[in-house]
Amino acid sequence: MTDPTDLSVSAPKADARPTWPAIRKGWCRKCPNCGSGPLMRGYLNVRKSCPVCREELHHHRADDGPAYLTILIVGHVMAPLLLAVFEMWRPEPLVLFTIFAVGCVALSLYLLPRLKGVIVAIQWSRFMHGFSPET
Repeated sequence: MTDPTDLSVSAPKADARPTWPAIRKGWCRKCPNCGSGPLMRGYLNVRKSCPVCREELHHHRADDGPAYLTILIVGHVMAPLLLAVFEMWRPEPLVLFTIFAVGCVALSLYLLPRLKGVIVAIQWSRFMHGFSPET
């Protein structure tokens, strides 16, 4: 007879979906399950399901997380770089502003969809927000 208080039978195994491979696939904007189907439809819209393996992806709740992470990373990369460039070469303010404005926008546009893919992949690998196999 089985113990009714034993919940390990119904709970998903923690290593059933390894996190780091899913994060790598999410960074590449691929399906966290198969790694070959596209995760995004357009620039930031996550597909309802993977066209290759049919994994449902509409459960994600990325919300503002990718934007916050993008701002955090861009700020921590560009601010020290701005200070270093200013201290070493003392460029004209308009030149400095132009270079760093373009750099901040380019880095933000590069990071935003990749960080959204990472957040969706983490949610998928941790069975969060409806990604559980029972539903």
